[in-house]
Amino acid sequence: MASESSFDVVSRVDSQELDNALNQTRKEIENRFDFKNSKTQIEFDGKAITLISDDELKMRNVVDVLKSKAVRRGIDIKAFDFSTVEPAAGSTVRQVVKIRSGIPKEQSRPLLAEIKGLKLKVNAQYQDDHIRVSAKSKDDLQKVITALRSLEFELPLQFVNYR
Repeated sequence: MASESSFDVVSRVDSQELDNALNQTRKEIENRFDFKNSKTQIEFDGKAITLISDDELKMRNVVDVLKSKAVRRGIDIKAFDFSTVEPAAGSTVRQVVKIRSGIPKEQSRPLLAEIKGLKLKVNAQYQDDHIRVSAKSKDDLQKVITALRSLEFELPLQFVNYR
């Protein structure tokens, strides 16, 4: 009798790649001519990135550089939750970028409904911040992965622990 196979659907960002993208962004901003003598700063506290710049134009440029470096490092832009630009001290502007990690329960419901809508013999359940999908047939699991990859979902999805 075949044992049951499973995989987890998660949404997480590789912290080392994020750190590399932030360092590359800082380096490019230091070397760019349009950022000479500007008060542009990039701070990271583990859960959010705080961007500080002189004005909204430079802030947009910082965000563009951050996005391009993140994509080059393999980080999906959907993992970033950009807040609005707000005034900060010393005639500067600030923008906080939260890092989305994990799949919240309310956002897991459409994924679970999609998996159940495939009419395959799979079992999908929400656990903490990820979804565990199990089935006897590895082919069914592959079909679920293919279906979830084709979805436009607001969080980046990764498939791990395939057993």
